[in-house]
Amino acid sequence: MKGGYLVFTGIIEEVGEISNLQHKTCGAMLHVSCKKILEGLKYGDSIAVNGVCLTVKDIKAAGFSADIMSATLQSTNLGKLLPKSKVNLERALKAQGRLDGHIVQGHVDGVGTTREIKKSDDFFTLYITAGQELLKYIVLKGSVAIDGISLTVQEVRSEGFGVSIIPATLSGTALGFKNPGDLVNIETDIIGKYIEKFLKQEQCNETMTMEKLISMGY
Repeated sequence: MKGGYLVFTGIIEEVGEISNLQHKTCGAMLHVSCKKILEGLKYGDSIAVNGVCLTVKDIKAAGFSADIMSATLQSTNLGKLLPKSKVNLERALKAQGRLDGHIVQGHVDGVGTTREIKKSDDFFTLYITAGQELLKYIVLKGSVAIDGISLTVQEVRSEGFGVSIIPATLSGTALGFKNPGDLVNIETDIIGKYIEKFLKQEQCNETMTMEKLISMGY
């Protein structure tokens, strides 16, 4: 990223509100009302909106605007936003910043559907249904970003998973406004993706080595 910024952490700084979503031929312009994250914000800075990395195009006294590509509208829940919808906001982490959550790139892998939120003692569990293309990266006690929030996987099921939520997270993010059936953006842990790629390369190298040996008469 630009200007010494690296990644996001999944620690939400502010819950913003959608003031307008202007659809265009090749995407949309998103207008977000907010206060806290405007401090020091500049044109071209990166902001995660519900976990989606967007580039600031315009800044006003009451909020900011950012372009959204058509592909992003189709592959995330941003295309479903309406005026007054609540969204999670986080500025990109500075190079010298503290990583309190986990590494979040702002590149959403897909969407899931909220099923229910259950209260248990001093915490809540949010259950989400998701496709197998996402579930293969979900591991018990692992990290996952839900609408940009760094959360810990509490339970894994065949059709979805559950994440633990403390009361402060529920009240301090847009999760408190979610209803059953609402879509959530899911970004799985980048480490799992790197491991998968490495293993595939190793398998490919092994195949190539065998083919080479056979061609040499071994």
